Amino acid sequence: MILRNKQEESNKNWISILAKTVKLGIIRSNLIPMFAGFTLALYTYEMSFMEKLPEVIFALLGTALVIGAAGAFNNLYDRDIDAIMERTKQRPTVTGQIKPVIVFLLSVIMSISGIALLALTTWLAAVLAFLGLFFYVVPYTMWSKRRTVYNTEIGSISGAMPPLIGWAAVYPDITHPAIIGLFVVMIIWQMPHFYAIAIRNHKQYEAAKIPMLPVVKGVQRTYIQTNVYLVIMIMISFLFGTLSIGLMLVALLLSAGWLTLSVFRYHRVNAEKWATSMFLYSLVHMTVLFSTVIIYSLMGIIFEL
Repeated sequence: MILRNKQEESNKNWISILAKTVKLGIIRSNLIPMFAGFTLALYTYEMSFMEKLPEVIFALLGTALVIGAAGAFNNLYDRDIDAIMERTKQRPTVTGQIKPVIVFLLSVIMSISGIALLALTTWLAAVLAFLGLFFYVVPYTMWSKRRTVYNTEIGSISGAMPPLIGWAAVYPDITHPAIIGLFVVMIIWQMPHFYAIAIRNHKQYEAAKIPMLPVVKGVQRTYIQTNVYLVIMIMISFLFGTLSIGLMLVALLLSAGWLTLSVFRYHRVNAEKWATSMFLYSLVHMTVLFSTVIIYSLMGIIFEL
């Protein structure tokens, strides 16, 4: 019994180590926009959910594997700077709980498996997954993250791939204004979100010599740039009008509310409290928007049957 308990505890620890290595939380959060893109495509092209059930399974598993591979490689490459920052110094790749060679092999195996699964849906879904992985690993992790204040913008390209992958898994054409809207929203959303994180962890990024915008240019510049991106998000909301006035209004209200919060909150509290408000609102914004897209699409599919 004692040996069994020790084995079970060891298995739980290993699962926890793997989950942290592949950034399980990021995988979960990115599967929501992927599924939103998938259901939106089903509704747009009048397909039933059961008709595309194999594709949704392949898309969910494939996307999860590719995102996990990117997270694992990022943890592997960034061990030196992760060891400096309080929020990352307990990662298994830093503490030595998992060997670098295992992380590398895990990343390679997950990459190949994920792209192969997505290829079972459409070729475009697999290509988009590969591009997302490439942009996250090379232009972002290996180059821009440590060299330029525009690292967030560069990294946002890979972060915005999930809804495109979901849509492409249903139909290999991503030129529809609605999916372009989701893609661009995902790109722009990441700037206020990660700027807020950077302000909250300003000293840690500074110690690790990561040139985040607030560290290099200051909070005032970050505030102005944040508001510019939020104005762009408001304008992007009108792309959803080609599919649904309701979706357009939800996106418009969420983005306008975010800009309003930014302007009024900034002049009433200190930078860290403003950043905390912006960070929390970013989570609400993304959850509500993509949940609305999913519910709207699934309800539309049901009523069309």
